[in-house]
Amino acid sequence: MPVTDLLPLLDLATPTAEEVSTYWDQLQKWALTNGVKIVIVLVLGFVARWATHRLIGRVVATMTSRTAARLTSSGAAGRALANATGIASERHRQRVETMGSLLRSISTFVLAVITLLTVMALLGLPLGPLLASAGVGGVAIGFGAQSLVKDFLSGIFMILEDQYGVGDVIDTGEAIGTVEEVTLRVTRLRDANGVTWYVRNGEVIRIGNLSQGYAAAWIDMPVSYLEPIEKVLDVVRRTSEAFGNDPEWEPKITEPPTVLGVDAITGQTVTVRVLVKCLPGENFGVQRELRLRLKDAFDAAGIQGPPLPPPFAPGSRP
Repeated sequence: MPVTDLLPLLDLATPTAEEVSTYWDQLQKWALTNGVKIVIVLVLGFVARWATHRLIGRVVATMTSRTAARLTSSGAAGRALANATGIASERHRQRVETMGSLLRSISTFVLAVITLLTVMALLGLPLGPLLASAGVGGVAIGFGAQSLVKDFLSGIFMILEDQYGVGDVIDTGEAIGTVEEVTLRVTRLRDANGVTWYVRNGEVIRIGNLSQGYAAAWIDMPVSYLEPIEKVLDVVRRTSEAFGNDPEWEPKITEPPTVLGVDAITGQTVTVRVLVKCLPGENFGVQRELRLRLKDAFDAAGIQGPPLPPPFAPGSRP
């Protein structure tokens, strides 16, 4: 019995005892039928919400623990990669928990709407006009907030796919800087000049993450064209190998240094290139340290650098 059938009885100015008895009988009948159904629907809604949140929490905990354990138990290379990608770090935990919180909010909203509509149907309230109005309002809001919806959807996928996180150095096309905050709508980053940039997630077409995976340190060492190239390469290999085995720098290097050989010959200059794969953010320090060691090794081996240009040759006048 719809609750609206009971409303006319409330409009009586002076109800008789028989009418009051009829009203209570109908109210009790409604309470034992639709009333019980409403209580069951509410209880089921709360139980479904609790079960969904518990399931999401278990999935989040499983994802965090299993992924971290798998990578940290895969040796030094695995630990280095885990630290570099953020999978076995605090960043990964925060990312997974952010997605868990988002999923909990979405599930709560969906279950609340379903429960509310079910209760309204049991009460006998007309759902057609309400749904029609909600549909028209949703279309109007959708047209007016397209950019906002686009930002939110882009933010969800950025977090889900772990495109970047707080502390990463990224290139958004418009600005390059360190990420300070990531939300579902905007990303805040600070560039090398200290300028804070607020980038809307929906406006980002491409992202270059300079802090994910590994960083490449390229070291170019120019020497004189007259130097025997085999001697130069031998010094470079021994120095690079010693650098890769240094206890101070070994934890920062993901792969042993690779001597690529002669990279360019320009005039009286031969350039030898070395590649070192290291942890993100360590490439500049690796470049400076290995370049210094190579310079000292060249001096000890008597390897000459490229000749100075004629205007700056010793004894010449500018």
